[in-house]
Amino acid sequence: MNTERIACEIPLACAGLRLDQALAELLPSYSRNRLQQWLKAGQLRVDGQIRRPRDPVVGGEMVCGEWLLAVETEAIAQDIPLVLCYEDADLLVINKPAGLVVHPAAGNRDGTLLNALLHHDPTLAHLPRAGLVHRLDKETTGLLVVARSLRAHTALVAQLQARQIEREYLAVANGLPVAGGVVNAPIGRHPVDRQRMAVTPGGKPAVTHYRVERRFRAHTLLQVRLETGRTHQIRVHLAHNRLPLLGDPVYGGRMRIPPGASPRCIEAIQQFRRQALHAGRLALIHPARDERLEWRAEPPPDMAELLAILTEDVEGCHE
Repeated sequence: MNTERIACEIPLACAGLRLDQALAELLPSYSRNRLQQWLKAGQLRVDGQIRRPRDPVVGGEMVCGEWLLAVETEAIAQDIPLVLCYEDADLLVINKPAGLVVHPAAGNRDGTLLNALLHHDPTLAHLPRAGLVHRLDKETTGLLVVARSLRAHTALVAQLQARQIEREYLAVANGLPVAGGVVNAPIGRHPVDRQRMAVTPGGKPAVTHYRVERRFRAHTLLQVRLETGRTHQIRVHLAHNRLPLLGDPVYGGRMRIPPGASPRCIEAIQQFRRQALHAGRLALIHPARDERLEWRAEPPPDMAELLAILTEDVEGCHE
């Protein structure tokens, strides 16, 4: 049973504030909207009485509540293997493989990471999106954090909005930039093809940092850091800077083959049919312990092999 309990005293320093304002300051692990819902439903009481969110407080009131958390998702649990990098009472960190959709949507009603999470921990059904705080595209690999409690979810969402969660990626781009850079360009739906995203004046603010990790003959390994988390952000921003990702079927553009490349190198480039993008580093503040944690994940075998072959190609030309 997933039960939530609250018991606290409103401090005298909050005198004169609205009740929901005072509780938001006193209980920062819960969103103000959720506290308002609990007050209106009578699930959160002040001195044993039902109070309105707008009622003023004088300080010294006792706030108590206990209830079963509602089910937030009707998705079914499915026994889909998960690669766990970390697990405790508050967090899960998953290393997602290519081909796994994160959240059910039209065309992908099951077989997703969310379905797998519900099988691993059925209590996640009581959290928004089963505790998922952010996403990776279907064919992008790497690290994702999942909250296991409402308090952890609220805290992690707040960290994400405050840009305190660090997310770094490895990307193989078509092209040879002179140096790294920053793309600060809004992202929204493509004005013609609604299945794609694009840099557009009416889009949401988006900022992507990238630096050169290794140059090959026609491609570059980039380390990419996100400030924001828009849909397809890295893929759109790098393509906008004429550095589309190798293998990207949507934003990748023309395939680049190094002149005089070996058949092995040509095949590796032609057969890499997904965006060469891997979320390799994740860092955040633990929501319960105020401790900074960091995880790293090596690129998956297909991307590691691609990098090895591109390295052989460039080293062979220098011999």
